[in-house]
Amino acid sequence: MYSLIRARFFTVTMLTLLLSQGGELLAADTANKEAALPAVGDTAKDFQLATPGGQKVSLSEQLKKGPVVLLVLRGYPEYQCPVCTRQVGQFIANAAKFKEAKASVVMVYPGAAKDLEKRADEFIRDQSLPENFYFLVDPDYKFTNAYHLRWDAKRETAYPSTFVIGTDNKIKYAKISKTHGNRASAKEVLQELGK
Repeated sequence: MYSLIRARFFTVTMLTLLLSQGGELLAADTANKEAALPAVGDTAKDFQLATPGGQKVSLSEQLKKGPVVLLVLRGYPEYQCPVCTRQVGQFIANAAKFKEAKASVVMVYPGAAKDLEKRADEFIRDQSLPENFYFLVDPDYKFTNAYHLRWDAKRETAYPSTFVIGTDNKIKYAKISKTHGNRASAKEVLQELGK
């Protein structure tokens, strides 16, 4: 009887240790992913993407003109995101203020390469883009993965995110939403550009 109790105690103790270590490993993995997200003070990774029409745009070239506001949208997670549509509309409505701040607004629309340009055209077709705005596609999430913004869940694509990148290539402002809402407003970003 004593040996049976001892064996059960040993089993429970070992299971407790394994579970606590597994929890610590999961917490460490989550912390590593969080640490990989672009943050204020980081140097922004250069990238080159194209518009649905094929015009190539790179971060480094845009930074020669002034600061860059980088909007990472959700792309096409089996529907056109209404929150993305509202956010883009809000930024376009403030285009003159962004131009006054000498900022380019670069919007990234990620997704699987198949039909991405078609879906991007659907998303932007009713918008007239100001000269300092660029709407770029991210086929197969190359940019999104490089920036660690891939929201890899069913019917998801990328974490909606907004960054202000200074001409020194440093991130001055970062807002990454782990939900569909809670996004940066044009007002918040303009305040950051005004600092």
